[in-house]
Amino acid sequence: MSAQWKGSPLPTEPVKLFIGILSAANHFAKRTAVRKSWMIATRKSSNSVARFFVALNGKKEVNEELKKEAEFFGDIVLVPFMEAENPCVGPCKFLHWCDLTSIIQHINALRVIYEWEEEVYPPYANGPGYVISSEIAEYIVSEFDNQALRLFKMEDVSMGIWVQKFNKTRQLVEYSHDVKFFQAGCFDGYYTAHYQSPQHIICLWRKPQSGSAQCCNAR
Repeated sequence: MSAQWKGSPLPTEPVKLFIGILSAANHFAKRTAVRKSWMIATRKSSNSVARFFVALNGKKEVNEELKKEAEFFGDIVLVPFMEAENPCVGPCKFLHWCDLTSIIQHINALRVIYEWEEEVYPPYANGPGYVISSEIAEYIVSEFDNQALRLFKMEDVSMGIWVQKFNKTRQLVEYSHDVKFFQAGCFDGYYTAHYQSPQHIICLWRKPQSGSAQCCNAR
C-alpha cells in the first residue's frame, strides 16, 4: 500500500486510450503487480488512463478490503454486481458428471439456447485483450443508460453481441486479428498473455524494457 502506486486523477481533457482491466475482488497481488509494471506508463501519460473494474465478492471481509484498496489507490471502479464463477471453469456442481463428455455437451447446448437464441454466438474478440473504438464504447454506454443492453456472464461474448447490434445501426465493424494476442500462456513476441502470476506480470513487463517481448520462467 505505497502512495507511489496510486492512480493518476482522471484528466479533464479527452484521452486517446482508456484501458479497462477486469479483476477479481481478492486478486490484490495481481493488481499490485500491474501497478508496479504496466500501469507506470499510464501514470506518466496525459493521453492514456487505466482502471481496474472489480465486482463485489460474496464475502463481506473481502469487500471491506477491496473498498479500502479502491479508496487508497483511486484506480478501481467497483461494479455493482456480484462475482459469479463461469460453470465451464469453476468447481463442478455434480462431481460425478465432470468426466461425462456427452452430458457436458448437452449442458453447454442448453446454456447457449437459454442465453442466445441462435446456434452459435456472433463473432467476438478473445478476452485476454482487445481494442475498441470510442464510437463503440459510447454506443455501449448509451445502450446501457437506456436499459437496452443485454448482459451476459461472459464479457468477451457480450462485447461481440453488442458489436453485432452496433453493426445494424452504425458503420460495419471490421475485426482485425493477430496471433500475438494470445489466449493462454505466453510465447515470444506476445501482445497479451493470459493467466499470469504476479511474478510473471512483473517479469513480462521487464522484458520489453530490455528490447524484446520474451516469456519468463518465473513462478
